[in-house]
Amino acid sequence: MRLPTRRSEKDNLQPVDLHITQKKYDEISEKFIRLKKSRPRLADEVKRLAEMGDFSENAAYQIAKGKLRGLNRHMAEAEYMLNHAVIIAPQQNGLVELGSNVVVEINGKRKTYQILGSTETDPLSGVISHNSPIGAALLGKRAGEIAQVKLKDKIIEYQIIEIT
Repeated sequence: MRLPTRRSEKDNLQPVDLHITQKKYDEISEKFIRLKKSRPRLADEVKRLAEMGDFSENAAYQIAKGKLRGLNRHMAEAEYMLNHAVIIAPQQNGLVELGSNVVVEINGKRKTYQILGSTETDPLSGVISHNSPIGAALLGKRAGEIAQVKLKDKIIEYQIIEIT
């Protein structure tokens, strides 16, 4: 009989966009500290339930073990992000870049976008990823230039009005 093997939580990490604001970095740091503080209590619970005997019929143990695994995964993700994060700090050099606020005009209507990493997007609030079609088209442009976004059946032009 072959026993199942588990890969470490670090091996299961999905690639993420490491470009984040200082605010997001601080949020992740606080989350990591909270998770780290709750881990000993959960580990003690797993240990207590393991002492009850038969693992195969110990549902409470299986549930607690799953919670501990999930906590470990969240801790590993947060730690990876904290260790590898690239803090967004716009240079104010007149170019659209990560962290820029951009006022654009589309068909006579003005919209404001903030260009951030994909972990902080909120399109309804105007926060878009630098990897999105609009964000990618705006990057590197100056005020007065036109960014073209190609959709399936048409091209939309964004006139850049202001960059802050």
